[in-house]
Amino acid sequence: MNRRKICVVITARASYSRFKTALQAIQAHPELELQLVVAASALLDRYGEAVSYIQKDGFEISAHVYMVLEGSNLTSMAKTTGVGLLELATVFDNLKPDAVVTIADRYETMATAIAASYMNIPLIHIQGGEITGSIDEKVRHAITKLADLHLVSSDQSAARVIRMGEDPEQVINTGCPSIDIALEVFQETPKLSFDPFLRYGGVGNLFDLSQGYVVVLQHPVTTEYQQSREHITETLYAVQDVHLPVLWFWPNVDAGSDGTSKGIRAFRERENPTQFHFFKHMSSVDFLELIYNAKVLVGNSSTGIRESAYLGVPVVNIGSRQEGRDRAENVIDVDYDRHEILKAIQIQIAHGRYASSTLYGDGKSGSRIAQILATAEFKIEKRLRYT
Repeated sequence: MNRRKICVVITARASYSRFKTALQAIQAHPELELQLVVAASALLDRYGEAVSYIQKDGFEISAHVYMVLEGSNLTSMAKTTGVGLLELATVFDNLKPDAVVTIADRYETMATAIAASYMNIPLIHIQGGEITGSIDEKVRHAITKLADLHLVSSDQSAARVIRMGEDPEQVINTGCPSIDIALEVFQETPKLSFDPFLRYGGVGNLFDLSQGYVVVLQHPVTTEYQQSREHITETLYAVQDVHLPVLWFWPNVDAGSDGTSKGIRAFRERENPTQFHFFKHMSSVDFLELIYNAKVLVGNSSTGIRESAYLGVPVVNIGSRQEGRDRAENVIDVDYDRHEILKAIQIQIAHGRYASSTLYGDGKSGSRIAQILATAEFKIEKRLRYT
């Protein structure tokens, strides 16, 4: 029996973390053949070099697609998408997959969706139907209209996709695979089991974390990219006044990342902060373990909305990047204002851990997705029917 060839395109470290357990389940399924394509910032050391974690986790990579143009602005994002479309079309022509899987809403995923659609390859979209406060939402909804099968992460997301005119039979709430990793952390590592400084290096002072610490992960917002330096400066000064160790993670490749990076470097030179330590990357399991044991997660990452809800981590979400996305009770939303941010951090530290929420899944999404991919029936018109 020929195994069904499922081509999954990973374009960023977050995409890999989100889909890792599904990749494992696809790879282990006797009726599926995993074709893994690693592209864009997932290949670059500057943005965490997710490809190294992919290889360490035992995945065989079918193709590498270098497509990121330097510039960290809107023009480079558009051109990166164009380069990706050209390169991915060639990759799909060589691999000849039975279906292509694309994840979430980053602009690189648009290239994946367009290439697969024009080549009459059934397209499966993961995490459709979610609302966010930037260009990402437009990309996500555009991919929904190109996709043939929608594996969403929540009931509200499923309802949105159906309201967009998609066939309800093709919309399935599988939950988010990243919750599978959160479940593993929740069950197996209640305390921090590794030294982040020893394992990951980074830049800054070393300090004792036993009395608590703050984790910060803040990305630029593509529709506000010109204010990215101003935005990050407000967060830097707010967190400095918490007087706890701060573990800060570098931003992603979106337009405005140069402004964010310059703001961080200028703050370090001007203030010479003693309680900050900066990291470029961390494995998904280690990162979730780190935030599980933090006093609070600060910034605008979707990790604060998804995985942190399941882990019960107090979150201060800043600005518009996650605007409209379904959230649990663990999130306080604030504007780009250092006084608001500081006050919210203090409230969350005083509150402590929240009850676990299954808003984005129950920890069994990866195996659920693999089984759906194995049992979906391909029709002549290149649509998918789940049976």
